[in-house]
Amino acid sequence: MRIPIDRDSDVPLYQQIIQFLGEEIHSGGLPAETRLPSTRSLAESLGVNRITVINAYAELEAEGLIYGKTGSGYYVAEFTPSSQQDRPGLGSRQDWPLWQQSLLNRGWTPVQSEMDQLAHSVQGPDLISFAFGVGESQLFPADDFRKALQVVLRRDGVEALGYGDRMGYPPLRATIAHILANQGVPVQSGNILVTSGSQQAVALVAHMLLRPGDMVLVESPSYVGVIDLFRSLDVRLMGVPVDEQGMRVDAVEAILRTTLPKLIYTIPTFHNPTGVCMSSPRRRQLIALADRYDVPILEDDFAGDLRYEGRAQPALKALDPGGRVIYVSTFSKMLAPGLRLGFLAAEGPVYERLVACKRANDLATSNLIQRALEEYITVGRYQAHLRRACQVYGLRRDAMLAALEKYMPTGVSWIKPMGGLFVWLKLPGELSANELYPLAGEERVTYSPGSFFYPGARHQPYLRVNFVNNTPEVIEEGIRRLGKAVERLIAQGPTGSRPRQTRGVSSREEEVVKV
Repeated sequence: MRIPIDRDSDVPLYQQIIQFLGEEIHSGGLPAETRLPSTRSLAESLGVNRITVINAYAELEAEGLIYGKTGSGYYVAEFTPSSQQDRPGLGSRQDWPLWQQSLLNRGWTPVQSEMDQLAHSVQGPDLISFAFGVGESQLFPADDFRKALQVVLRRDGVEALGYGDRMGYPPLRATIAHILANQGVPVQSGNILVTSGSQQAVALVAHMLLRPGDMVLVESPSYVGVIDLFRSLDVRLMGVPVDEQGMRVDAVEAILRTTLPKLIYTIPTFHNPTGVCMSSPRRRQLIALADRYDVPILEDDFAGDLRYEGRAQPALKALDPGGRVIYVSTFSKMLAPGLRLGFLAAEGPVYERLVACKRANDLATSNLIQRALEEYITVGRYQAHLRRACQVYGLRRDAMLAALEKYMPTGVSWIKPMGGLFVWLKLPGELSANELYPLAGEERVTYSPGSFFYPGARHQPYLRVNFVNNTPEVIEEGIRRLGKAVERLIAQGPTGSRPRQTRGVSSREEEVVKV
């Protein structure tokens, strides 16, 4: 269990444990009858005295939030809003309007919130983090972009400050269409919709095509932002295994024979989190299956430009004979996440519906930023920045791979990525990346545990490390620290069987999750 502990806080450690567990129980993150970790195992994972955990459990039991079973441990108790204790600063639970109280009983807990809590549990100036999911912001040419903004304001004046075209700034859409054409994706500018990052593009498609209870096929593992998005819409997820050639399309076909999902979501190029690329035969097979079973494909190409070696595979959109694939991409990973500029490409009636949905969602994406980005791209700065970033990131990838070879104990394995941002590691045997995390924190290094990326939450032997956010020297030191933490975990050995934990996912969803 991941509980953020602030050892510098004036709040006693046992009270921090009480506050965290109490909030999780009230929010539904820990449903009734969930078995809690033993006092010994929780104390070891948090690095605190066992008496600290015993005191916390005693107070939670006194409040009626948990109960103990002799010889079995502690469990979350059943309770109703009228019997809930007051929470500091919020007033009595029964004082909330009924519609607010109903939200407390909803079990969905954002995975990204858990990731934030975990990140905050390990802090310090000497910390080396491999956990981020973005590129190196220090490489962003801020001065060049500032000049582009100045050019736009001088040239366009107040016109740049209006809403602009609802589909996006026309010259920028034409430039995007030209970039895609150079990548073998023949899309007209009239089929491009500019969005506030690729996350909004995916959200527009989800809101347009999906209804509560619908099924979506996703890679297992997959991008946590999309897992959160689909869960927020009460959509059922069916995970499709991933190997070194990407999504197992044979598994997709087996599913389609018996079940008809409403959407297939995939990251075929430099997959997040594994970094693998779907092979060309599988890409063609997936398009054929989408045609045969009449299922739309949502292709997320968040880092396709970041290739360091090997031959480029055609985008699914490039293989689409027409109207089967909706393609989304972003400039945020390549430039800076704060730009919040992405786009989608689609043909047919769905495009007009997506434009209408976009207008209802936020009226329009920033007209000023779109114009500045178009100015930045058209003078050749973007391609120059892309070449430089690929050179820098490629060297950092090589530095991480070399460090892994040097410092990782025998039994740890990984997949060499041809591009993208991440390396996907697998621990030996039954070891858990969740249990490695506190040991890594003690060594002053962090990463993203693999369990975050699976539709069903559980302990996993996988972890994702980002190689683009640190210099080669820092990468080597960070991997040295991580290797030391892995050695400590191996010395401890697996902790044995654990109760299955879910992040408040409904039983209906759990039944269809295949990992």
